[in-house]
Amino acid sequence: MKKADKTLMIFMTILPWLSISLLGRKTLKRFLPGGIFMSLYLIAEGRFAEKKKWWWFPYSVKPNVLAELPLILGPFLAGSLWILKFTYGKFNLYLLVNIIIDSIFTFIGLNWLKKIGYVSLVRLNKFQLSLVFLIKSFVLYGFQVVYEKCFPQNET
Repeated sequence: MKKADKTLMIFMTILPWLSISLLGRKTLKRFLPGGIFMSLYLIAEGRFAEKKKWWWFPYSVKPNVLAELPLILGPFLAGSLWILKFTYGKFNLYLLVNIIIDSIFTFIGLNWLKKIGYVSLVRLNKFQLSLVFLIKSFVLYGFQVVYEKCFPQNET
């Protein structure tokens, strides 16, 4: 990976966080547990995927650190918070938004990441990856529903 691509990966991790202040404190407090849960889920999934060779990251952040960590801690975490902010409580809209965004990533973003040598699919095709993303959408929404039942938000 070229130095410019590494710099781009750093920006890809950091830039989504610049939008977090726009979410508002109340929204962040409400949805951050779900975002953190999904980040941990994605880290576990990454370890599993590494063993099953679903995808391959020839570039690594550091030894023994998942190479997809910049994606997990950047656009996936921030994106989860934004999607929940605008769609939570409207499941059909939530699902539609996730399908659109995940499809853009799978069919456009992944091509770019492969072109710069960051990742390539090995034992999964793009349709299977889309199904993996769909499952994650259900997991995130389900977590948020359970979280809000266990820890109701005070609307004062």
